[in-house]
Amino acid sequence: MKIPVIRQFFQNSTPEQLESTLEVLEAFCEFRGVNEAEIDVAGELITNICGALEVHQMVKDGTAEKDALNAFGQKVMGSIDR
Repeated sequence: MKIPVIRQFFQNSTPEQLESTLEVLEAFCEFRGVNEAEIDVAGELITNICGALEVHQMVKDGTAEKDALNAFGQKVMGSIDR
């Protein structure tokens, strides 16, 4: 997870675009010929896209962009610390 990447996805993509990209990446990971390194890269992109989708939802619900990004980062870091 990289907050600058999530911010970039949030600022430059609609939720619909992000969801479409997410579907493609998930399908890509299911291909038989995909190696572990490619899955790792796709997994990192999937994580960042999901973060951007969550930030979109928080902003839609009234949270400021900066606060939404910080809240998402804290949520992820909190789940890692457990």
